[in-house]
Amino acid sequence: MRFVFLVAVAAVLSACARPPGVATGTDPSDPTTKVALLRYVPVTGGLVDFHPIEPKPWTDSNRAVTPKTGGE
Repeated sequence: MRFVFLVAVAAVLSACARPPGVATGTDPSDPTTKVALLRYVPVTGGLVDFHPIEPKPWTDSNRAVTPKTGGE
């Protein structure tokens, strides 16, 4: 019975404790913390403009992909 009472008291007291602090990297509230500079990059910076062109004759396209066998 005494053990159960000790466990109950420990559980109640542990609920009142602060969670441990997690320290990863530098403190964000420190004004001397170095940060990377941001630079402006336009959304359309790498845009390539494609204009419509006239279609090529289909016979030339077919000749370019046919197998080259003896005759020509």
